[in-house]
Amino acid sequence: MPRAKRRLGQHFLYDPRILTRIAAATGAGPGDTVLEIGPGPGGLTAALAATGARVVAIEKDPEMIAPLAARVPGAIVAEGDALELDWHAIAGTDRFILAGNIPYNITSPLIDKALAAPLPRRVVFLVQKEVADRVAAPPGQGSYGALSVGVQAAARVERLFGVPAGAFHPPPKVDSAVLRLTPLDQPLVSTADRAGFRRMVVALFGFRRKQLLRAVRELTGWTAEPSRSLLAASAVAETARVEILSPGELAVLYDRLVDAGWCPD
Repeated sequence: MPRAKRRLGQHFLYDPRILTRIAAATGAGPGDTVLEIGPGPGGLTAALAATGARVVAIEKDPEMIAPLAARVPGAIVAEGDALELDWHAIAGTDRFILAGNIPYNITSPLIDKALAAPLPRRVVFLVQKEVADRVAAPPGQGSYGALSVGVQAAARVERLFGVPAGAFHPPPKVDSAVLRLTPLDQPLVSTADRAGFRRMVVALFGFRRKQLLRAVRELTGWTAEPSRSLLAASAVAETARVEILSPGELAVLYDRLVDAGWCPD
């Protein structure tokens, strides 16, 4: 059994039943390409290869490369940092499926990169349970926030099943869950507006205890009347709070803000 490195956030999953369930959740089969992030000793890599799909893996730990290639000889293994490499160039196609038991300390950046155009066909990540709950949370739930909105504006979110800490070696301090993201045919926000939309959403959730009229005024620096008119045009009550707005409602609010002259840069 390879030794996990804490500095790389390594926690290896060995349960073959769980690995098979994760591979099945990708929907991969012959003719598909699966790009795996952080394969480690290759448990999920082998399960993905068993589906008949072409498997390409990105591994940062150089000590894992040779054992992984020996265990799953049909897989293509690229050494490097998944946050820095060009996934589409490595996969050799823009129509790949993305999968991985990803390090907790870089989960948000990896999800963000996964949802940058051109989007993969599907994303199946094993993540910290708390993160999965936040990503999948509906409006009005306590864990609903900027992360929920950002992901749900680009993809359909499914929290599939939990994985206990004891299934890993070494066991992490928290439980995990499998998250499946299926990119929307029509994202709520365009690629060009992604950064501006994120800025608005993060800022408004920073004012989540305030009514939206006050939150919009603080975001924009505008006086009450133009802020009130903006909310009316967006069909949003000025006394509402941001956590009850759906991603779609926030996308409309963003469009109205930009049309009214707010600059997100």
